[in-house]
Amino acid sequence: MDADKDGILGKSDLRSAHDIVGRMCSEKELDEMLSDAPGPINFTTLLTMFGERMSGGSDDDDVVIAAFKSFDEGDGNIDSEKLRHALMTWGDKFSSKEVDDCYEQLPIDDGGKVEVNAIVSMLTASPSEGEGEEEAAA
Repeated sequence: MDADKDGILGKSDLRSAHDIVGRMCSEKELDEMLSDAPGPINFTTLLTMFGERMSGGSDDDDVVIAAFKSFDEGDGNIDSEKLRHALMTWGDKFSSKEVDDCYEQLPIDDGGKVEVNAIVSMLTASPSEGEGEEEAAA
């Protein structure tokens, strides 16, 4: 999503991301999106905002899907090393151990790629599905 590669999502980056998924946004909509963040939107802030919205149920799955598909390298995958670099470089930097802990939950192939659809499925699964599985196991 960071079209200008400066580590911060600005208005032009948001416009570019929306253009990629075929959605037109007005200046007002872009300003409102930016004002939702507590400060500059770096990679960590973006993930935190996704997490908060998902746990609050206020974000549509389509938005989450489009956001992660924008990281797609064109082959349906995200390079795990590029993701690691972003997590450890910008914003509230993750430690190597924190990234390793996160990566234990991601399906990473032998080539170091994470399938975009696998991440989307993990992030957009409804909590009730997981609860039902836990109850069945108990």
